[in-house]
Amino acid sequence: MRIERRFTKQDSSPYASIKFRQTTSEIRNPDGSVVFRLEGIDVPASWSQVACDIIAQKYFRKAGVPARLKPVAEKDVPEWLWKQAADEEALAELSEEDRYIGETSSTEVFDRLAGTWAYWGWKGGYFDGEEDARAYFDEMRFMLASQMGAPNSPQWFNTGLHWAYGIDGPAQGHSYVDFKTGKLKKSESSYEHPQPHACFIQSVDDDLVNEGGIMDLWVREARLFKYGSGTGTNFSSLRSEGERLSGGGKSSGLMSFLKIGDRAAGAIKSGGTTRRAAKMVTLDIDHPDIEEYIGWKAVEEQKVASLVAGSKLCNIHLNNVIKACQEIEGDEAFIPAENPALKKAIIGARKAMVPENYIQRVIQFAKQGYTEIEFPTYDTDWDSAAYLTVSGQNSNNSVRVTDDFIEAVLRDGDWNLTRRTDGKVAKTVKARDLWDQIGEAAWQSADPGLQYDTTINDWHTCPEDGRINASNPCSEYMFLDNTACNLASLNLMTFRRADKSFDIEAFEHAVRVWTVTLEISVLMAQFPSEEIAKLSYKFRTLGLGYANIGGLLMARGLSYDSAEGRALCAAITAVMTGVAYRTSAEMASELGAFPGYKKNANHMLRVIRNHRNAAYGLNDGYEALHVLPVPLDAINCPEDGLADAAKKAWDDALELGKTHGYRNAQVSVIAPTGTIGLVMDCDTTGIEPDFAIVKFKKLAGGGYFKIINRTVPEALAHLGYSRAETKDIIDYAVGHGTLENAPGVNHEALRTKGFTDEVLEKLEASLASSFDIKFAFNKFTLGEDFCADVLGLDADDLNDYGFDLLAAIGFTRLEVEAANSYCCGAMTLEGAPHLKDEHLPVFDCANPCGRKGTRLLSVESHIRMMAAAQPFISGAISKTINMANSATVEDCKEAYLLSWKLALKANALYRDGSKLSQPLSALTFDEEDYEDVQEEVKVSPAAASNVVAERIVERLVSERKKLPTRRKGYTQKAVVGGHKVYLRTGEYDDGNLGEVFIDMHKEGAAFRSLMNNFAIAISIGLQYGVPLEEFVEAYTFTRFEPSGIVEGNDAIKMSTSILDYLFRELAISYLGRNDLAHVAVDDLRTDAIGGGEAQAKITDDEVARNPAAINNVINLASTGYVRANNFEVLQGGLSAMSMSLGEGQVSAAAASFGAAGAVAAASVSAGGGSSSAAAGSDRLSRVMEARMKGYEGDSCGECGNFTLVRNGTCMKCDTCGSTSGCS
Repeated sequence: MRIERRFTKQDSSPYASIKFRQTTSEIRNPDGSVVFRLEGIDVPASWSQVACDIIAQKYFRKAGVPARLKPVAEKDVPEWLWKQAADEEALAELSEEDRYIGETSSTEVFDRLAGTWAYWGWKGGYFDGEEDARAYFDEMRFMLASQMGAPNSPQWFNTGLHWAYGIDGPAQGHSYVDFKTGKLKKSESSYEHPQPHACFIQSVDDDLVNEGGIMDLWVREARLFKYGSGTGTNFSSLRSEGERLSGGGKSSGLMSFLKIGDRAAGAIKSGGTTRRAAKMVTLDIDHPDIEEYIGWKAVEEQKVASLVAGSKLCNIHLNNVIKACQEIEGDEAFIPAENPALKKAIIGARKAMVPENYIQRVIQFAKQGYTEIEFPTYDTDWDSAAYLTVSGQNSNNSVRVTDDFIEAVLRDGDWNLTRRTDGKVAKTVKARDLWDQIGEAAWQSADPGLQYDTTINDWHTCPEDGRINASNPCSEYMFLDNTACNLASLNLMTFRRADKSFDIEAFEHAVRVWTVTLEISVLMAQFPSEEIAKLSYKFRTLGLGYANIGGLLMARGLSYDSAEGRALCAAITAVMTGVAYRTSAEMASELGAFPGYKKNANHMLRVIRNHRNAAYGLNDGYEALHVLPVPLDAINCPEDGLADAAKKAWDDALELGKTHGYRNAQVSVIAPTGTIGLVMDCDTTGIEPDFAIVKFKKLAGGGYFKIINRTVPEALAHLGYSRAETKDIIDYAVGHGTLENAPGVNHEALRTKGFTDEVLEKLEASLASSFDIKFAFNKFTLGEDFCADVLGLDADDLNDYGFDLLAAIGFTRLEVEAANSYCCGAMTLEGAPHLKDEHLPVFDCANPCGRKGTRLLSVESHIRMMAAAQPFISGAISKTINMANSATVEDCKEAYLLSWKLALKANALYRDGSKLSQPLSALTFDEEDYEDVQEEVKVSPAAASNVVAERIVERLVSERKKLPTRRKGYTQKAVVGGHKVYLRTGEYDDGNLGEVFIDMHKEGAAFRSLMNNFAIAISIGLQYGVPLEEFVEAYTFTRFEPSGIVEGNDAIKMSTSILDYLFRELAISYLGRNDLAHVAVDDLRTDAIGGGEAQAKITDDEVARNPAAINNVINLASTGYVRANNFEVLQGGLSAMSMSLGEGQVSAAAASFGAAGAVAAASVSAGGGSSSAAAGSDRLSRVMEARMKGYEGDSCGECGNFTLVRNGTCMKCDTCGSTSGCS
């Protein structure tokens, strides 16, 4: 192929026209602690600090780069493309600590990416000659450095480490197809063939432990998550709860296995170093377990609410009970009839539904001298212990609906749920009832999303090889099972001429070169399974997309919700995919069509004709489509020549395809572009509109300052406003950043309160980045001595983060509001001077902006923008449909229905406040302002959305809990159906199970290896916190050979399978599940003599006299060996309890509240409440600030900052770039 130069010159460096600067990258936690810091990094001068932080923290290789390199000569490869490897002789001359370093320059990253692509492109025959290869290399480096385009994150993580630095490692089980021979091979190293693909779709068979089955899927998922990729699976092949197993038993059902997979993904998310795991779970609408699946996340959210509310109620009422026991002295204090305070406390606890058992326990504690119970409480943070406790939080969930189902909904017809094993009807329900459940669940918890199965498969290019069943985590990649897609996105704002018109020729050139890049990435890649390697080679799907359409529209003065805006988006999308398919056909003319093309040629050409039909703006003439697409509206396209370019691109794509076929089965998607959107400094991601008018720009030395969205001044100029008018509008939104000459609270007024010039200078320094002046008036800014000595404020008030210092020193609410608007701005353009009402829609965002903002884009506007682009995308679109908090269940159902009518392939809704972790409407106000606030709520709900956060008591992060190097456990030998089975366990010091080993004596090597690896998978799950109970529920009563009589186990005499026996044994030994035993465990005691109830017990005195001896026995004995429950007598009722008496009070570090392990700490503490209150108030301030800035109000799980924004169907952090999806 010929590669022309458009952005670079032949005899000049691609970086010659780009200025570079050195900076320091630093990311801090909200508490000021440093998360990441790297000094002296080299970056393009035009890049923002956030973009610098992203490339330095996320994409620089931090270690293992040899400080001295040498070329590795390779025949038939130009010298400038030779690989590099460590120069061992030169390294030996350096000190050990200097031999291996990390990347510190952005050009190192650009060079290793573009160089690796050029190297594999040369070897694969993609260039006519060396001049074309050099042109390609330079053009790609220029576009990366100029933020014109970016590949998905796995490319940045993995690509080029071997080519540029010789970095390698042992193979990880990957496979690839040799492009020269077409033969499948196992990878022999980690990085020679990189894993550049972000999106995977994997199948799962209705099988437990064999290859392709359920447990194998978790292993394959883990392999993908490790390298920063995401995966999706349709689980509809799994039989439903109660369906017969081959051996005669009954299945535990789909949901039990989804919960195990959810736990596994959550554990990997917490332990990964690149980003959290991304996963999509899909289920067909006719699966018998569909109703439980639809409500899964909504029910789990209710559990979180119960944990939060219940824990706090228990904490309050149990402490009331124990406190009441101290009201009077003597035994009467513990008798409700004799102690009125206790009676009242018990009644209050009962009314709050506190379990009677707990009430009695607390009274028993009081009898023993305890004075307080510290009952652990939970909060609704999305990464809190409450959310970690429930299931369903580690995936996006979707339901596959067909046209037949939606038509049944419309006519209120019946809908059959069919068994997976025999296809017979398991249950008949009303289609509309299921539809209602979907709407209710989406309203409550933002899940499930919908995928429109009929439309998806109508646009399928390769139906001869199977149906499209699933998608990647963010729903943009939809193709055959066991395939992968590598993504890249173009920054639309960089394709503008000096006069701000769209540079069609430059865009087409970039699309062509990036399509080649993505195709080369297929050739060089390795894949996590043999099947994915084979099918990815066979179909070669690509995922080119774009970002910043929202910014482009606003800069041109176009509303996101306008016919012109939608037409411009559609035309750009049509050009992109048309040129990509044209390029694919061009590559096919040189290298051949993708191997699966011939079989599917007629289908693919039909799909191309339908795309072309839409580009011509036709309303008819489509082939084999059930729902017609929204055609290109060329009349309303505001860019001259763009609609004509779209037609030509599709004409060429069709004609070349007829002659040569296509190199790729798919070429485009619109991804969320979370992290890569930040590294390209995009104002908006994917197809999304903007989320805020005023943003906070990060400074190189730390801190932030407020700026107007950079597209706003352009838009105002385009709309005809003068410079002076524009300045007034921007000042209104951003504020003046000073209190000097402000109304109400100003320098003159503050001086009368005792403020000195020095204090005012400190105050002014903090106002530039404040969104509310109240947050600048605190002891940290003004100085604690000044606040106490001059202002006369109390120290306790100053420590309260909710304390209103301005009100305390005499300023009224109206004075503060006036000063706030002047200094910090309205953070919205609503009400701005000079701005005409007809221009307000141009500046509408996904959410209301600032304190006063009420405007936001309608649900329909989001859907119609997607519908404008969808006919010109091979795959689909990742997008969040933002809905106001006031949206109803009916609104959710209407949004899903409109999406189907407009031929979208998938959609997901997010109603503001549909997550417990996003508090919305709790107000903070003085009682005297109650009526004013009530009126404000009626007039402007968005302006009243100050939030109150719960008290933070504890934050737990799920990490892998390592076993001690020397550990206890037991070995159990048994014979199941004539086959010897050895089970060996490993325990933590507290007796909990942490690992299992399974060996089958004299079985074949394959079966023994399978069982060994199965045991490893279970062990990893246990160490990451998957409850043993979940495994027991999933595997007991499974039925397959060998099975039958069990010999050698004193409690189990029969099993339906090896797994049934193993998990019965573990359940009996570690969970006390004697219901799974065939012989009563008590009968196995050596001293068992009949049915007498009284049993010898060690007295409390004996325990007190011999604590060390008893503790030694407890610590050294295996819990499983002694069958946990049999050992309880040794603990004498004092499990985990320590007492210290002093001054008549008793404190306990930990007191066991029952054998199940529910533990509450009982203690006496002074002043402990204030710190909790302060923590809660501090979080309130951060949430309020985040929401006012346009963020979601949640904290980032990686860096802790409250800078999360919606990103497609996922979330991204504007501080550190972490995302919950593919980018």
